[in-house]
Amino acid sequence: MESHKLLIGGAWVDAVNGEREDVTSPFSGDIVGDVAVARPADAERAITAALSGFDVWRRTPAHVRFAILTKAAALADERAEEMAQIMSRENGKSLVEARGEAGRSGDIIRLSAFEGSQLYGDSLPLDANKGTGLEKLGFTIHQPVGVVVAISPFNYPALLVMHKVAPALAAGNAVVLKPARATPLTALALAKCFVDAGLPDGVLNVVTGGGSDLGDALVRDTRVRKISFTGSTRVGEHIASIAGIKKLSLELGASGPVIVLDDADIDAATTSIALGGYINAGQVCISAQRIIVHEKIVDDFLDALTPKVQAIRVGDPLAEGTAVGSMISRAEADRVTASIRAAVTSGARLVTGGEQDGSIIQPAIVADVDPFSPFAQDELFGPAVAVSAARNLEHAIDLANSTAYGLGAGVFTNNMSNSIRAIREIESGVVHINWTQLWRADLMPYGGLKSSGIGKEGPRSAIAEMTEIKTVILHGTPWNHS
Repeated sequence: MESHKLLIGGAWVDAVNGEREDVTSPFSGDIVGDVAVARPADAERAITAALSGFDVWRRTPAHVRFAILTKAAALADERAEEMAQIMSRENGKSLVEARGEAGRSGDIIRLSAFEGSQLYGDSLPLDANKGTGLEKLGFTIHQPVGVVVAISPFNYPALLVMHKVAPALAAGNAVVLKPARATPLTALALAKCFVDAGLPDGVLNVVTGGGSDLGDALVRDTRVRKISFTGSTRVGEHIASIAGIKKLSLELGASGPVIVLDDADIDAATTSIALGGYINAGQVCISAQRIIVHEKIVDDFLDALTPKVQAIRVGDPLAEGTAVGSMISRAEADRVTASIRAAVTSGARLVTGGEQDGSIIQPAIVADVDPFSPFAQDELFGPAVAVSAARNLEHAIDLANSTAYGLGAGVFTNNMSNSIRAIREIESGVVHINWTQLWRADLMPYGGLKSSGIGKEGPRSAIAEMTEIKTVILHGTPWNHS
């Protein structure tokens, strides 16, 4: 078991009060490490260090930043297996999933490094303005915002850290990272890649601890110019209420719909849903939660989906062949089990799964779900799908749009007109045709509508939101150009 300190100003240091806590496996309960517990005094130290780091980093040429980040990416590649093992132990996700996630870290850093080195401005046609001649030149330049606070969740402790940290660094910002309290070890391992690559002191700082006092101290600080947060809508609303005047990117909750029309390929749809509804034990904001099936094919759909879900191997995250591991805690598993039971009590039908053993839940299909019930409307964040029937495309779109959320959606149809209508009318930041929403290319814009948040991730989009555009006007002496 390793003990870990905070990263502040390029040094690994204890918390001011010396407090520490264990990180435990949600599957076995074993202690997998311990970390320092930062408090507001440590947040103050980290932000002060970040300001000093920013003074250096913002004046570092883009090609130098690119070289350092590229080296960090290579180190992330070399250490991918080590990070996957850490991730699986502290998070409970299967090792096969953890390896896939860890293997993307280096790619996200490289992609961000490239985008951060390609910040083109625009020339301004000032002479198109009445009263202005050719004696003026105007253009825009990008500059980093300053100190970025990144607050990441437990469910993807490498992927969602990298989607915040790598673009921020690539754009020339300094970062204070607060990873999820349940999964700090992966974030610390990634931070070490940047330190070992030669990132200047203070450019990346990591403080581990709780969200209430530490997170609030980071968010409220007026020296912070940008907050990038992924988590629940409730916490996102709280952050927005206390942040003050600074840039915000909030990636929040969801209750993702998947529409399956009567002209869809049922085998393809059910294969996709058997992945999209259960990967990471359903603890994904773009999980396929609400399955809205044309009423003519509901029985055929369930007949095809059930054996595929029953075939999902659940258990020890580190065991070979395990496809889905545990949930993040016994308490979360209890919550999901209670939600399934409440749905059944209210008239839904449990087709398969739902059995709980500690923090493990067997993948569940719940049919005949009232689409306006809490089981469909609220974010479940667990390994179960809610199947409801729709009369036609219009009805299905209405049901898809019926929640407060709008992050990702999937539509299965072989009709082009249906596809185009769904794309235009579904209120979602991302719409997939003939796949579920649980698919993400790291380069694409990613973010939600309505209560699913504000702002976009993906390196190019994130860098745009982590920079300021400055307009420059050069005034010359009027001259006769006749």
